[in-house]
Amino acid sequence: MSKAAEDKIIVGLDIGTAKVSALVGEILPDGQVNVIGMGSCPARGMDKGGVNDLESVVKSVQRAVDQAELMAECQITSVYISLSGKHISSMIEKGMGPISDEEVSQDDMDSVIHTAKSVKIGDEQRILHVIPQEFAIDYQEGIKNPLGLSGVRMEASVHLITCHNDMARNIVKAVERCGLKVEHIIFSGLAASNAVITEDERELGVCVVDIGAGTMDIAIWTGGALRHAEVVPYAGNAVTSDIAYAFGTPPGDAEEIKVKHGCALSELVSKDDTVNVPSVGGRPSRSLQRQTLAEVIEPRYSELLGLVHQKIVATQEQLRISGTKHHLAAGIVLTGGAAQMDGLTECAERVFQTQVRVGKPLEVSGLTDYVKEPYHATAVGLLHYGKESQLHDDGEQVQKRATVSGFFNKMRSWIQKEF
Repeated sequence: MSKAAEDKIIVGLDIGTAKVSALVGEILPDGQVNVIGMGSCPARGMDKGGVNDLESVVKSVQRAVDQAELMAECQITSVYISLSGKHISSMIEKGMGPISDEEVSQDDMDSVIHTAKSVKIGDEQRILHVIPQEFAIDYQEGIKNPLGLSGVRMEASVHLITCHNDMARNIVKAVERCGLKVEHIIFSGLAASNAVITEDERELGVCVVDIGAGTMDIAIWTGGALRHAEVVPYAGNAVTSDIAYAFGTPPGDAEEIKVKHGCALSELVSKDDTVNVPSVGGRPSRSLQRQTLAEVIEPRYSELLGLVHQKIVATQEQLRISGTKHHLAAGIVLTGGAAQMDGLTECAERVFQTQVRVGKPLEVSGLTDYVKEPYHATAVGLLHYGKESQLHDDGEQVQKRATVSGFFNKMRSWIQKEF
């Protein structure tokens, strides 16, 4: 592969509780991300988004990266990585400042954003993302792109996403031990959102729930901007554990049964369907009604989604009090590995009392049979992030050619590099 081609290569590395996925993408001349390689292997040493066995994580990452390199026929040197965990927190801050020369310049915007992000956070925390939401100039509010507008004073509303320093450091350490450079760390809920929802959904109001094995990442969007991000440290593994205990089967077999035969709504399952359940200690396997399996799965999924519903309702109330758009007219988008369960959409619609869809990665070409699945949402989102970052770094010409909406997309797409 030529040097010019290698410059257009981006790699997303999603290190989850259950699986490590590496996707290699190239940026085509039309700006499309074309996936040319992928690698995945079971994750070892991860729990609820955090590293608990460094060497095991290093081996898992190395295997996934080696597979991706082999398929893409290129050497991977740098990656964009995801981060999750209950240590992730989200806050809205405001910054204010004068407009220096009667009309807003890029320096004026940088200044008010810098003021907003200068809020004191704990020594153990670091800022992951600084995402401008809206600007106000004098008496005019709700401005998405203030560049070039006239005024005296400007205010910026900025969304800060923070994480625990050591949690981020441990993930980076595992990746660097594989001889890779970490370009950016991205909150996985933000990456997944970037892959599976449209501009219309962002504008109307939507909640993206990325359901993995160890965590559920929640991202709430209204009025075109991210309003809230949060992580629930319970997810698909809780369902697997219930199956293992209920039927006395090893966790590995319980996971396989869940994936192959599980359903989140028992009434959708035929009474005639049966499942073969392995036993422990050399005992013979047993035959089980699939409906009985669904009766174990349904209450746990209802409980997990109920936790998310509580978070959404609380956030909507905060948004309403602050005078921000709080309705989720586009409903809920579920994605991630544990979102592929039969009957989950119907189960979720009962819990949320609104429309629900399963989100698959959008605007990606190449190995689409592999990557257009919910469990690749975060990794595809990392590729989109990498593309935006490269276009931004390519210089002022790209910025000058950008449309107003394109410019604000770039602003919203994490213009600040914070580590």
